[in-house]
Amino acid sequence: MTPRPTPSLPTSRLRHIGYALLGDKFALFALLILAFYCLISVLAPLLSPYDINDAAFLDLLNAEIAPYWVDGDSRFWLGTDAQGRDLLTVILHGTRLSLTIGVMAVLLQVVIGVCVGLLAGYLGGRVDNFLMRCADIQLSFSTMMVAIIALAVFQAMFGHVAYQELAMLMLILVIGLAEWPIFARTIRASVLAEREKEYVDAARIIGVSKTRIMFRHIFPNTVSPVLVILSVQIANAIVAEAALSFLGLGMPPTQPSLGALISSGFSYLFAGSWWICVFPSVTLIVLIFVMNLLGDWLRDHLNPQLGGR
Repeated sequence: MTPRPTPSLPTSRLRHIGYALLGDKFALFALLILAFYCLISVLAPLLSPYDINDAAFLDLLNAEIAPYWVDGDSRFWLGTDAQGRDLLTVILHGTRLSLTIGVMAVLLQVVIGVCVGLLAGYLGGRVDNFLMRCADIQLSFSTMMVAIIALAVFQAMFGHVAYQELAMLMLILVIGLAEWPIFARTIRASVLAEREKEYVDAARIIGVSKTRIMFRHIFPNTVSPVLVILSVQIANAIVAEAALSFLGLGMPPTQPSLGALISSGFSYLFAGSWWICVFPSVTLIVLIFVMNLLGDWLRDHLNPQLGGR
């Protein structure tokens, strides 16, 4: 009979975390805001006042109209941008794009990092040394530096038009491949602590394969630190995408993310049309703030060294 792993987050622990979340009004409020962001991202095509794919959506005659509550037009609650697009509509779709890029990039980091970390921690020896040296080399380079070089080289080789068509995929790949060592090193440290425990020895004795031991028995007991890093890394990925978009290496103007909206609106910040930059900036700041807040909260309650306080 295959031994069953001892879960790192038993039902009682999950119940404790649930009660702790309900008792922490600040963290609960942050979770509700994040849930709201996710909801409007999923429902962006339905909630948007205008169809972003409609040719009439871009109308230069409506450019730089102030928000409705600042002597603007009642058709545009948050005003319009320099291209005459309804700002509320492009912010909803921009939030959707930014969250999608952030989540997909971090999922790529998780897949690579978990596989590398499990192999390095469980097999040890030369495999461990080789994989960790690769991780060290990767960590020695700045994420933004790697992303800027990779995206600039891609544009130079294949042209600006090809880049605009593949911008989302390229951002996910570059951000995802740049920071997988963070997960790999964390998983490796957890595996080193788990591989000598009794349930792993029992699995080896009865002939369970190494792959099954790593992914079926050891990995579930390393989920806690992964969840903590996951929330923080999504926020970092969104910031990285926004920074790249601000530098002109992000999403094209026809598919604006929050970073692209901030970049296009920055030149109008002190020219009277402040809303073009301010509203996307506030949307991004609040999103990053609540995700970092939840990441800190998860670290406090899922880190066994802190006793799940």
